[in-house]
Amino acid sequence: MLHTVQPGETLTQISRDYRTPLPDILEANPMIDPNLIYPGQPLVIPGFPDPHTLPYQIEVSINNRRLWLFREGVLQREYPIAVGRILFETPIGDFIIINKAPNPGGPFGTMWMSLSKQHYGIHGTDDPASIGHAVSRGCIRMFNHDVEELASIVPIGTPVSIQP
Repeated sequence: MLHTVQPGETLTQISRDYRTPLPDILEANPMIDPNLIYPGQPLVIPGFPDPHTLPYQIEVSINNRRLWLFREGVLQREYPIAVGRILFETPIGDFIIINKAPNPGGPFGTMWMSLSKQHYGIHGTDDPASIGHAVSRGCIRMFNHDVEELASIVPIGTPVSIQP
């Protein structure tokens, strides 16, 4: 998959965000100077499919507290969500789902799907009354049955666009 370097990003942070060892990223990008990356620069992230080859896309609206699942541009499902509270805002931008972990325990409910931004994900909850509110530490919370359904549909690499 191709990642476009954003302002302020470093190779170390990109490696952490994708949970991909830095040597693997450097090996997949032999033409780059690891000491000089710049915004807009494309980087191959090994181990993930090209998101453009996948039929699904996820769009998230923080203000509307909704998550939409599209298949080949056609709306398939719409889910209510909870988002980050003040000081722990949900990140805005384009990400991918990089892994899935059933039954992560604690406040994460019955399913965790990591985003390509370290420490952030789409997950269930042990507090269903929180859905529809700005209460999380930046993650996207869903009802457990909804996140289980979503995780059963979308593959690793599915693009996730989070907007205000």
